[in-house]
Amino acid sequence: MKIVTDCAADMPREEREAHGIVEAPLYIQFPEGEVNSADLTPDEFYNRLEAMRPDIPTTALPSSNLFADLYNKLAETSKNILSLHISSGLSGTFNSARLGAEQVKDAVVNVFDTMTLSGGERFQVLAAAMAAKAGWGFEAISERLSAIREQTEVIYTLETLEYLARGGRIGRVQALMGSALKLKPIIRVDRVDGKYSTVSKSRTIPRALGSISDHLQEMYEDSPVWITVLHGRFQEGADNLSAMLSERLNAAKIEVMRISPVLGVHTGPGIVGAAVVPMQLMEGIE
Repeated sequence: MKIVTDCAADMPREEREAHGIVEAPLYIQFPEGEVNSADLTPDEFYNRLEAMRPDIPTTALPSSNLFADLYNKLAETSKNILSLHISSGLSGTFNSARLGAEQVKDAVVNVFDTMTLSGGERFQVLAAAMAAKAGWGFEAISERLSAIREQTEVIYTLETLEYLARGGRIGRVQALMGSALKLKPIIRVDRVDGKYSTVSKSRTIPRALGSISDHLQEMYEDSPVWITVLHGRFQEGADNLSAMLSERLNAAKIEVMRISPVLGVHTGPGIVGAAVVPMQLMEGIE
C-alpha cells in the first residue's frame, strides 16, 4: 500500500523518504509567480513574506487532475493507495484528492480526511505508513487513524491575527477581531468539524503558552504522550513551550519542528503551538 499526503502535514523530507511517503504539492502564489511550498525552506519563505508586507501571498491546492495523475503513476507499482490530507474544514485539498481518486481505474484509492493539520496530520500519516509496512489492511488502518484523530490535540497561539484575517481563514476566531488584534489567541482545531475555534485569549505570549500548557495538562493528565512543538520563526517561544510541556505532561517523546510555509502564509512567523497524541496509539503497529 502506498501512502500519500500533502505538505501541510509538516513532515521532514528525510522522514517521508524513510517511510516511502509520497507528498502532493500545495502551492504558494507570490506576485512573481507560483512556488511549490515544499521547495522553500521556512526561513526563505518568511524572508519573502516579510519583504512583501503589507501584502501577503495566497495559497492554491492541487487540482483533481494532478491527484489523478499522481495516483495513476503510483498504480503502476501498487494497487492500494491511501491518501491522507489536511482537514476538509480548512482546505479543499481533501475534496480535490477525492475527485482525483474517482478517475483512477487501475488501483483502489482510499482518501482519508485527517480533520486536522500540521503535527496532528503527521501523526496519522506516520501511523498509516508504519501500519501499511506491517501489512495491515485498510479497515484496520482506518480504525487506528480514527482513534488517533479523535485523541490528538492541535493547539497554538499567534503573535498577531493579522495573517489569519488577511488570508480569510479567521473562521470562528472572528470574535477576536477589531481592537482585539493585539491579543494573543489560543486556537485549536476542532476534531468534530476540523475547523479552528478559540479556546481563550491572553495579553502576552508567555501567558498564552501557559494557557496552552493548562489545556493540554487537563486533557491528557498523566498519560504518556508524544508531543510535537511547532513554530514558524519563533524559536524562543517554541523552546519555552517545550520546557513547560516537558514539566507538566508525561512526555514519552518530545520534539521541536518548523511548520510548513504553506501554513505560515495564514499565520505569519509568530506562531507557536503543539500537537499531542497518546503514545499508545503510535505504538504496537508491527
